[in-house]
Amino acid sequence: MRSTIVGMTSLTEQLPYVYAFPDALGTGLLVHTESVLDDEIRDRIGSFIHEYEVVLSRFRDDSIVGRMRTAAHGGTFDFPDWASGLFGLYDRLFAATDGATDPCVGEDLTRLGYGPAYTFAAQPNARAYAGAVHGRATWHDSVERHGCTLITRGPVSLDFGACGKGYAVDLIAALLRDGGCNTERNDERNTERNADHHAGPNANRAADRALVIDAGGDLLVHLTQSPDQPVPLRVALEHPSDSTQAVGVAEIMDGALCASAPSRRHWGEQSGMRLHHLLNAIDGMPADSVAAAWAYVPQQAAFPCATADGLATALFVTPPDRLRARFRFECAFIDADGMLHASQDFPATLFLS
Repeated sequence: MRSTIVGMTSLTEQLPYVYAFPDALGTGLLVHTESVLDDEIRDRIGSFIHEYEVVLSRFRDDSIVGRMRTAAHGGTFDFPDWASGLFGLYDRLFAATDGATDPCVGEDLTRLGYGPAYTFAAQPNARAYAGAVHGRATWHDSVERHGCTLITRGPVSLDFGACGKGYAVDLIAALLRDGGCNTERNDERNTERNADHHAGPNANRAADRALVIDAGGDLLVHLTQSPDQPVPLRVALEHPSDSTQAVGVAEIMDGALCASAPSRRHWGEQSGMRLHHLLNAIDGMPADSVAAAWAYVPQQAAFPCATADGLATALFVTPPDRLRARFRFECAFIDADGMLHASQDFPATLFLS
């Protein structure tokens, strides 16, 4: 599901330069900036996107994640320094959801038909074997982490889809800020300190440059507030059952807004179960109590887009009040009965009730 920018004229006036990376992250990526990006920085963004996918894609046999999936006896897997913040965020999400959000769901997704072979048909025995309740590997018990090194004792199929796109956006914003991602290696400490709702000193240096990054509707926004006429970015919140309609319009000056829904990534039904990619990692089955969710995270957070991305997915399996014990965010979601719920300070005008 997408959050669609509306009022493009205003955005173009504020950020007139747009750079497209159409094959990035499976959805394409647009970078809106207030100044021209030179060829070197554009090439570095493209190279980083390629590296990111080579490292983390579960659909590539040559990725580190792909090698973990096929390692019969496990092993020691060294990830780049920039991965530490992603792993730290998954530590927090796993704890906040009591294991219902877990990157080890890659195995469950494959059983349900959304694996490297793209069968889009659930295995007949999927219910009997999927999920932590049936002994599937878990992030807490089956993966030993030492910074950016993961150690396993058997094959583990990781899927970083809950946060991965947003995390890439945060690192690209950092690259635009200072010409490189290596400084993010220290921000895991900021992520951990953010547990008390305060980011560390390095978490928000990307805010120095006005920009909007749009990764298939997952948005990182930092606009300069003019004292004469501050113009926020207006974003339509797509209706989960009708992509031509909106359930509301958000207005964002600073922060990240991400959405999750099965509407654009589902592949039929089997045995009365709608097959889609938003799983409860405990039983390994598609979550069915929420139809769509949006999360807004302020720019002051460590990795705001990754956090919003992960929380929009976590809302499918965990009530927002429980998530707020560990994260600072605002949200809206549509439940299975079509009712729209929103936190008091969610930055949107909503059309449903």
